[in-house]
Amino acid sequence: MISKLHFISGLPRSGSTLLSALLKQNPKFHASVTSPVSSLCSVLQQKMSGGSEFHVFFNDERRHKILKGVFDSYYADLPVGKVVFDTNRTWTGKAALLGKLYPTSRIICCVRDVGWVIDSVERMLAKNPLELSRIFNFKTNSSVYARVEILMNSDNGLIGQAWSTLRECWFGENAKRMIVIPYDKLVSEPERIMRELYQELGEEPFKHDFDNVVYDEPDYDAILGMPGMHEVGKKVEYKKRPLCIPPDIFAKYTESSFWLRPELNHRGVKIL
Repeated sequence: MISKLHFISGLPRSGSTLLSALLKQNPKFHASVTSPVSSLCSVLQQKMSGGSEFHVFFNDERRHKILKGVFDSYYADLPVGKVVFDTNRTWTGKAALLGKLYPTSRIICCVRDVGWVIDSVERMLAKNPLELSRIFNFKTNSSVYARVEILMNSDNGLIGQAWSTLRECWFGENAKRMIVIPYDKLVSEPERIMRELYQELGEEPFKHDFDNVVYDEPDYDAILGMPGMHEVGKKVEYKKRPLCIPPDIFAKYTESSFWLRPELNHRGVKIL
């Protein structure tokens, strides 16, 4: 049974894999890339809801036990006492559920200017010109403008869905669970970010090695058609680079970083 659980969510290409790689350095912690737990919970909720003929066999107590059982079963092979960090961009859309299942859990949200997230995805495509990506349904001959429309779809787009549920959580009643980590701060001030994160989580300090961070998920990236997508460089550092997307696309999303506007932080979300 899991003794302590937290969640990593937020926007894609915004540091969640790097954060997991750093957390994994601490032998007390378990962290990885996107897990299937959120999807498993969603399927079970559908089967236990009023839309299923089996609805009559469930009450809230049974639903609660079954959903917690998914987490316990998925992480059953971990040693007792491990602090688990489960990663999925959809967790921000399930903040109320997480609060019910794990009242003391926090949702760590990695964020980044949406324009730079789009740029990062396009850069990955350019690195793999012989591949077609699952993110774009393996389509060919689409322009960057068409790809951005797919990415920013609020229902199922890689960026749009995550951005929408991030806003939902930010302005909702469970915003107090959030810990927001801007990508630029994570790569330029990793020691401070990790120290303050440990403080927020109530964990003992740990000395991380920011010059030797190694992480890769080649099999998972191959399924996505994006080799190297979750590969982490050895040294944590800020690297300035020019845009590879048209400037009008970047300009379109310059106002999307709502976490940078104090007047919109009505719930007092913790930003590191």
